[in-house]
Amino acid sequence: MPKGMGEFEQMVLLAILHVDGEAYGVPIVNEIERRTGRSVSRAAVYVTLRRLEKRGLVSSWMSEPTGARGGKARRCVRVEAEGAALLREARLAMDRMWEDLDPDTVGRPS
Repeated sequence: MPKGMGEFEQMVLLAILHVDGEAYGVPIVNEIERRTGRSVSRAAVYVTLRRLEKRGLVSSWMSEPTGARGGKARRCVRVEAEGAALLREARLAMDRMWEDLDPDTVGRPS
């Protein structure tokens, strides 16, 4: 499996973990927007979810149809163990990069 993940892939995985209940496109978008203050397109999330599923980092299934959606089922996702492991590796790598740096002075002239 290829190592590493981009920032947006990490955000999508973390949003899935934060969503309370069934995680699917709209709540994932909302969670990313709420936590980052960035506007996120649903299409970008759906493309990323497909890519993550191909890599085995998430799995998906169809939910039961709901009356609120006119009887349509949702494609729900969950983070798999391999996805969680890569997230932890990415976090540790960034923590090591920030080690010995003061975030308040980064980029300021000395």
